[in-house]
Amino acid sequence: MIILAATPIGNLGDASARLVAALEDATVIAAEDTRTTQRLLQALGVANRPRLIALHDHNERQRAAELAGRARDEDLLVLSDAGMPTVSDPGYALVAEAIAQGVPVTAIPGPSAVVTALAVAGLPTDRFTFEGFLPRKDGDRRRALDALGGEPRTMVFFEAPSRLAETLAAMADAFGAERRAAVCRELTKLHEEVVRGGLGTLAAWAGEGVRGEIVIVVEGAPERTVSEGDALAQVQQLVASGVRLKDAAAEVAAQTGLRSRDLYQAALAAR
Repeated sequence: MIILAATPIGNLGDASARLVAALEDATVIAAEDTRTTQRLLQALGVANRPRLIALHDHNERQRAAELAGRARDEDLLVLSDAGMPTVSDPGYALVAEAIAQGVPVTAIPGPSAVVTALAVAGLPTDRFTFEGFLPRKDGDRRRALDALGGEPRTMVFFEAPSRLAETLAAMADAFGAERRAAVCRELTKLHEEVVRGGLGTLAAWAGEGVRGEIVIVVEGAPERTVSEGDALAQVQQLVASGVRLKDAAAEVAAQTGLRSRDLYQAALAAR
């Protein structure tokens, strides 16, 4: 069978007894990075030295059929560098192929940066959506955020520290500077930090430079309380008082749950 195993996202103490036992028994492991897996085996005191096969974003589709077929004859343990395989990590294509071939798939649950960040962010947890990494290019990122403008569920994102400030600024433009969010840094590690506040405030904080593994949790859009016509009128009133159109659209969007870009375009069309 295919065994998807969650590995620690920082603190080695989070390795489960099932994970350690699986590592001790494994004859072959498909690993996102074989060097990382070797270090994990050593750190956990696992004496077993199974065969390690690289399974990453660049080769997974090519190797999925072969590995799924191999799992018919012996268990194949699948590891990502941290957390659960398939969740913004390699594994999905292999699982899909295994299911197509009728090969059983199971999981050893454990640490997840997504759920850990959601738990400590202090934002609603009853419904949420995981969006992974946003596109790197400004235009693509803006379109992705605009599409989420009316999303009512709490949103969870991954981001590189080098792009954190610009991503938070783009979120503030799309969702409104006052939309509540949390930046969760180095979860479960020695320098774990959770910074909470409005997106505008967080963007300014991140501008000073942030390091480490980052998860962003953003509050969902508020329930719409006014019609698009009334919201447009609010935008126009703010502009008449001297507020920039872009800022006015973002402010009203944050209050009403409407999309900032839609209000911006409507205000331009009405001029």
